Amino acid sequence: MTTIVEVDHLTKRYRDTLAVDDVSFTIEKDTIYGLLGRNGAGKTTLMSILTAQNFATSGDVRVFGEHPYENAHVLGRMCFVRESQRYPDDATARHALKMARLFFPNWNQELADRLVADFRLPLRTRIKKLSRGQLSAVGVVIGLAARAEITFFDEPYLGLDAVARQIFYDRLLADYAEHPRTVILSSHLIDEVANLIERVIVIDQGHIIMDEETDAVRGRAATIVGDAAAVDAFVAGREVVHRETLGRVASVTVIGALTRDDHRRLAEAGLDVAPVSLQQLIVRLTQRADDPAPSTEGALR
Repeated sequence: MTTIVEVDHLTKRYRDTLAVDDVSFTIEKDTIYGLLGRNGAGKTTLMSILTAQNFATSGDVRVFGEHPYENAHVLGRMCFVRESQRYPDDATARHALKMARLFFPNWNQELADRLVADFRLPLRTRIKKLSRGQLSAVGVVIGLAARAEITFFDEPYLGLDAVARQIFYDRLLADYAEHPRTVILSSHLIDEVANLIERVIVIDQGHIIMDEETDAVRGRAATIVGDAAAVDAFVAGREVVHRETLGRVASVTVIGALTRDDHRRLAEAGLDVAPVSLQQLIVRLTQRADDPAPSTEGALR
């Protein structure tokens, strides 16, 4: 793999708020990343710094081996599409796409035209009169048709309905297969993008708490359900990230792949085991960061 982004001990502070706290990681060429985390975790700040739209308080960022700030050679090879993307008030969707075509050297007009038709995007309507979904579609069209070497999507597709989001995912995968590049998806819709992403970076309260290949994450955790005493005996010595109880029944999520012997013990104890989705795992891990005591009382979910 070829490293194209290097982040070394990066910190960003806004007065009393530490948005990004001493993070280090790399991004590889031709890979789809999921940059995941809760609201305010630091995702947008991080992407803004990588694309030179914000400045780090300390630390170092290199993109294609160079500092991105005021570096046209680097910036012309990246595309950053965000939910709050701004356009001139009198601009139409057609104007926005024409401007993007001038800026991105790998722009593909045929793909842009197909996407405009897919999203039923009115090209002659002023940007400020577009619905939220139509405005999101403008950003998605630009992000895909640009075919930039690195494309950042900061949840620009939240305004799209379920059908339109699926169109986005399908077109992204199809075009990525023919024209590989690096894509970083920031999303709250973790289950929806789980099958798209090849590597997961999770940021929570400014810290990177996960940076792994998606395949390695699958099966990393399991939820054990059954008699509380039997569950406690099974999970003893394991890393517990979440616990819920209802009377004598407990549901406990543990980190670590289960072995064949583990499954035998579970069957003998009459315990049920359920896989943990990527979204559930990230929710559990970030909940644990908020609450050092993983045990909760309440209805089982």
